[in-house]
Amino acid sequence: MTIFFAILFSVSTLVFAAGLAMKIAQYARTPAPLKIPTTPAPLTKGGVALRLGREALLFESLFRGNKPLWLFAFVFHLGLAVVLIRHARYFETQVGPLVALVQPLAQPAGLAMVAGLALLLVRRLVVERVRYVTGPSDILMLVLLLGIGVSGMLMKCVVHTDIVAVKAFFTGLMGFELRPLPADPLLGLHLLLVCLLMIIFPFSKLLHAPGLFFSPTRNQTDNPREVRHLAPWAARLEEKG
Repeated sequence: MTIFFAILFSVSTLVFAAGLAMKIAQYARTPAPLKIPTTPAPLTKGGVALRLGREALLFESLFRGNKPLWLFAFVFHLGLAVVLIRHARYFETQVGPLVALVQPLAQPAGLAMVAGLALLLVRRLVVERVRYVTGPSDILMLVLLLGIGVSGMLMKCVVHTDIVAVKAFFTGLMGFELRPLPADPLLGLHLLLVCLLMIIFPFSKLLHAPGLFFSPTRNQTDNPREVRHLAPWAARLEEKG
């Protein structure tokens, strides 16, 4: 089990990092020939940065468009953020101040994450107009995330595992040292689902977070009258002409 997960985590981390870098490079190369910011839009670059920050942290446009969906998504993402920060302790030799700060929120955050995911899944299955545009991959992504959240909460609240040994395994793996991983079936399931998520994440719809910053509807200033918008490739053609 130790050797299997050491190899699996190494491969999944490599796929995750390479896939993420590849997709971000693809986003950066995609031309944006038109000036198409969603109005009302900021007139300055500072306003654009502020807008992107509100969108990334508060889901501003979703709040305006669908408040129940915003609530489900915000609860899930907030819980997920706390859970991810807390999980950093398994890769640190000494617990950092941010991890220590969120430590008391671990159980509420895990419950919020699972509850948000469950509500999003129910919405996909119950609301007819949403169910009509829902594909199998949409359901599978939510089920995968739910599996990770539920298995993690079970280890936190019901079937406890040896977290000291788990931390030793991951800190050792970072230093290319193999340390034994607890032979816990629930832990094995949790780690297996996490590795699966890491492998498919860069190639799935879950990659909307970095994509937001490359969206021309969000990252452009609303100044088409004052400044002519010219894509780099169009500028090169104009210079040649």
